[in-house]
Amino acid sequence: MATSPGGGGDLGVSSLNFPGFGFDSGLEIKTRSVEQTLLPLVSQITTLINHKDKTKWSDKTLQAIQRVGQAVNLAVGRFVTVGEAIANENWDLKEEINIACLEAKQAGETIAELTDVTSLNNAESDGQITIFTDKTGVIKAARLLLSSVTKVLLLADQIVIKQIITSRNKVLATMEQLESVRSFQEFVQIFSQFGNEMVEFAHLTGDRQNDLKDEKKKAEMAAARAVLEKCTMMLLTASKTCLRHPNCESARKNKGGVFHRMKLALEQVIEIVTDCRPNGENEISSISIYAGIKELKMTIEAFRENLYFQSKENLSTMLKLILEHTEDFTDSAYTSHEHRERILELSNQIKIELQHLVSVWMQAQSKKTKNIMEDLELAILKISHSMHEFKRELHNAATLLATDLLKHRADHAILKALKITGVEGNLEGLAEYTCKLSEQKEQLTETCRLLRHISGTEPLEITCMHAEETFQVTGQQIISAAETLTLHPSSKIAKENLDVFCEAWESQISDMSTLLREINDVFEGKRGEKRAYLSLPKPVKNNANLKPFKPTKLDSEEQAKIAKLGLKLRLLTSDVDCEIEKWKNQENEIVRHGQNMSSMAYSIYLFTRGEGLLKSTQDLIYQVEVFATEGLKLASVLQGFSKQLKDDDKLLLLLEINKLMPLCQQLQLTAKTPIQNKIYTKVDKCILKTRFVLATLAQLLPVCYKLMHKCKSENDCINSLPPWMESRWQTVTTKDSMDEKTVEAFGVRSLEHNIANLTFLESK
Repeated sequence: MATSPGGGGDLGVSSLNFPGFGFDSGLEIKTRSVEQTLLPLVSQITTLINHKDKTKWSDKTLQAIQRVGQAVNLAVGRFVTVGEAIANENWDLKEEINIACLEAKQAGETIAELTDVTSLNNAESDGQITIFTDKTGVIKAARLLLSSVTKVLLLADQIVIKQIITSRNKVLATMEQLESVRSFQEFVQIFSQFGNEMVEFAHLTGDRQNDLKDEKKKAEMAAARAVLEKCTMMLLTASKTCLRHPNCESARKNKGGVFHRMKLALEQVIEIVTDCRPNGENEISSISIYAGIKELKMTIEAFRENLYFQSKENLSTMLKLILEHTEDFTDSAYTSHEHRERILELSNQIKIELQHLVSVWMQAQSKKTKNIMEDLELAILKISHSMHEFKRELHNAATLLATDLLKHRADHAILKALKITGVEGNLEGLAEYTCKLSEQKEQLTETCRLLRHISGTEPLEITCMHAEETFQVTGQQIISAAETLTLHPSSKIAKENLDVFCEAWESQISDMSTLLREINDVFEGKRGEKRAYLSLPKPVKNNANLKPFKPTKLDSEEQAKIAKLGLKLRLLTSDVDCEIEKWKNQENEIVRHGQNMSSMAYSIYLFTRGEGLLKSTQDLIYQVEVFATEGLKLASVLQGFSKQLKDDDKLLLLLEINKLMPLCQQLQLTAKTPIQNKIYTKVDKCILKTRFVLATLAQLLPVCYKLMHKCKSENDCINSLPPWMESRWQTVTTKDSMDEKTVEAFGVRSLEHNIANLTFLESK
């Protein structure tokens, strides 16, 4: 938000006016945190500046004004202390921040002096004294204060931007290492570092996203961060597949596509936070039909106030552009015949009515008679009505197409068929179903393009563009992943890789349902109001552990904490999966328990996004109890294993077991403790302690792996297989045969269904 120049007095951070008080910092305020920090200061200074020009004041009023002046000075003093501390930690900006802090300090002291009652002449016969004998000095000090404080805040904001850039550079450097690794062990080590760096980047960019004032930029940031979040899992499985099958061209293509998309998203984030584009490119302006209609309608309605500000050529150009974009509807093979005919009919009607409007408008410019002005008003009303009907028809055409498409693709039959043909190694089936998926991809991308035209707001336009690009890219990645599996049908990692890309596709389908609802909200006049982020998707009833409750809206702090815990949990599951992948013997009971715990933690992560099998807090807490029980079972198995080891190795393992068991017991206790206050508090504690357990597991597995290899090499336990070597637990893989208890007990990963939000949002 740019501050207003000159002497009018609009600060630029609020609607407050300052008579005789001009403020122009020459700086633009782009974040809510800077704006909200300035508002209290503006309010206090307004009290001083906007006083009535009286010659006499009561003692009570004088003392009140003095207190305001002192409060301003004290607040500035605290602000300067923080500013100087920030300067000392950032040497490149230290001089600028210190200069601005010094200016702010001097201005605050000046205001305190000029509002000090004791410094005035109190020798007045009626007990009244004169104040603000130097009002010009107060105004000057106030202008300097606001300008210098704003400079400090924006310099501090530059530090935040630098942190994001530095974090991005670290992620990019690690990604380059991941691209070139040749051994699985090296990959696991680097990916663990990459996961930590992505968590840091997610926190920084999430805070920035919520702080941005520009809703369009906020939507762009959300889209870029959604790509990075989903691609992190894709990068893991695509890289593992490439390492397992290094000579497979489709695997290399699959991996390369993920890296390329993540790099583009990282670059987009930096463009948003720095507000600059490479090579001086300008931001792409809106090209939606709705935006064009809105602009044309505003231009036409302005004729009521001014007949001479516009030319008829400009009106014709604006309408021509709208009708050109309308061809996206009329040329689409998916638009029904009835909608196409009606759209063409309304297009012709608007053209005729615009010609009539221009004719009446020209007459009104030459002679402003009462009849002519009435004719002009009638012409404006008629074309406005026709454009409204035109918008309604386009809206109906696009939303009906999207609704039907989502309804008929809900079963994801093509994805299921691709998985089956891959496992069977059926190349003919692969060709058939990749062709069908390509057709579906084209239909979805075209539907997103039509939805963009009728979305109604710039943020929703951005979301439509993101959905279109996601379907386009993910469709190709699914095909390459399916090809890899078909060429290597017995490869578990190739199957897992295909599953991950299919989940991303299904998640985007679910996101599209949310997008469609939001577009309808805007059309119905709700202005795209955001749905509350609910800690509980649906009420819990008849449970001894939980009280009935009403869904509550999380504040920004609560939402941020849940979001950050969820993301950390997700990356820890990746660390655990990487460690498990190293075990050649997947029948091992240690591996089985580790896989179960990772799977359950993954379902808890999905809950933080409003997705997956856990639909309520009751489900979540039950899952946490089962997770803790599984951890105690693993500890019991490890104790059995420790008996096969030598004393030093046994002690090492027991130390690790003694870390795991208390954490699992604490988690069980937390889950079983009845809710006393806010349900959010219990959810927060459960997720946090689940993360602690999983982090311990990620450290424990490498120790077990090392000790097992040592044990085998020394032939100390080769003759007596302990219970942890029992046959592998068999997972039910078909959804139809999966009963609810199995699903809840073992946290079987569901296909992602993004329900509440289009992105994983965080706030300060």
